[in-house]
Amino acid sequence: MTLAPRALTAPVVTVLEPEERLRVDAAGAGLYRTIHRESVAGVHDELRRRRVSAVLVSVARCGRDTQERQMATLVREFPSVPTVALLGAVPPTAESLLHLGNAGVTRIVDVRIPAGWNRLRQLLGGELLGEVDQQCLDAVRAEIGEMTPEGMRFFEAIFVRAERVSTIRTLATRLGILPSTLMSRFHRAGLPAPKQYLCYARLLRAARLLEDPGHSLAGVSHALRYSSPQSFGRHIRMLLGMSAGEFRARHDFAAMRERFLADLIRPYRHIWRGLRPLAVRPGMLVPPTVPSRVPPSVAEGRPAWARRTA
Repeated sequence: MTLAPRALTAPVVTVLEPEERLRVDAAGAGLYRTIHRESVAGVHDELRRRRVSAVLVSVARCGRDTQERQMATLVREFPSVPTVALLGAVPPTAESLLHLGNAGVTRIVDVRIPAGWNRLRQLLGGELLGEVDQQCLDAVRAEIGEMTPEGMRFFEAIFVRAERVSTIRTLATRLGILPSTLMSRFHRAGLPAPKQYLCYARLLRAARLLEDPGHSLAGVSHALRYSSPQSFGRHIRMLLGMSAGEFRARHDFAAMRERFLADLIRPYRHIWRGLRPLAVRPGMLVPPTVPSRVPPSVAEGRPAWARRTA
């Protein structure tokens, strides 16, 4: 059965020819956002610094003998990040394909034909989708079964782009409910505190990132927006009773997901099936809607330091 493409929560990093960039951006509308880099080394830096859904490389640009070693290092150090080569306007040579194959790049999409762009979207949005967010949501659905829409909204809020949510106040605002109300409903229902679910969500992402040898503990703490590596280590010790090094050695993503299900989902399945933690009743106070403020430099498409001319 063909999987419908699903939007990626982390960016796709590319090394492409200028004309290929425009078409890749257009093909990704509604599915992914791109970060374009000029070299494989630039992609390597991005992978160390942030979560990345996939890497796209141009066969013409990266299938050179001078790039083979760098590509091989990238694929070896970040095996969980899919790397896809694009056959673009420049005809490939047998040597360029051989160099990419030797580097470990095994997926090639021919975008010289219209069907190639559909194939690329299908690969990134379905067949290669290994994102922590979607896997965790699928696991929660499988464990709980039938769940109220409000319950599903809670799990979507902590997993979908939730690297930007680190406090209950921010989470409650996103859900349109007061923090005190959210915590009170969890307490009365006999569930662990919402903060527990939020903390486990961050550690699930950390476990996936740390599966790749190219990621350091400091780099993961930065990618997940901890204030410091020390804060990341304290967070792990508080929740799991172990050091960050022990966490890396003992908990890959599969083990951390199993612990999340065992600690926070399975014992409470019967509660989640009927819980409505976000229901708004007549007379309830709700957080005010604050319009987002877009900086002038972003709205006008100019550097922040540039002076206005009008």
